[in-house]
Amino acid sequence: MFTQGDSYSQQFTVSEAVHRDFVALFGDENPLHTDEVFAKAKGFQGCVMHGNILNGFLSYFIGECMPTKDVIIHSQEIQFKNAVYMGDVLDFSATVEGFYESVNAVEFKFSFKNAASKVVAKGKIQIGLLQ
Repeated sequence: MFTQGDSYSQQFTVSEAVHRDFVALFGDENPLHTDEVFAKAKGFQGCVMHGNILNGFLSYFIGECMPTKDVIIHSQEIQFKNAVYMGDVLDFSATVEGFYESVNAVEFKFSFKNAASKVVAKGKIQIGLLQ
């Protein structure tokens, strides 16, 4: 089902609805994420989207884009490299770095790139295949 080197890609849009719903669900109204004037005064182009929105996209990828639904996330590591802004369309790519049949686990390396092909986040995620 999984082979080292297999790759996957997906596009995600950081829409106003995604941002609004994230704030409503988790209550994180830090001004860097919600106040355009504040964010610009700190040197950003505008409000910086919450990094954990990308974790939601990772969850979607694992839960909905795998060739099986019999999966669970064991661990993930994410490094935020550049700011993500409202309306950004992110190209997500993931590659199988290891398939460990003895423990039913798959490890992926992944990255999110913006329209300028700048990496905004990258990391690793390990999933387990449920019996």
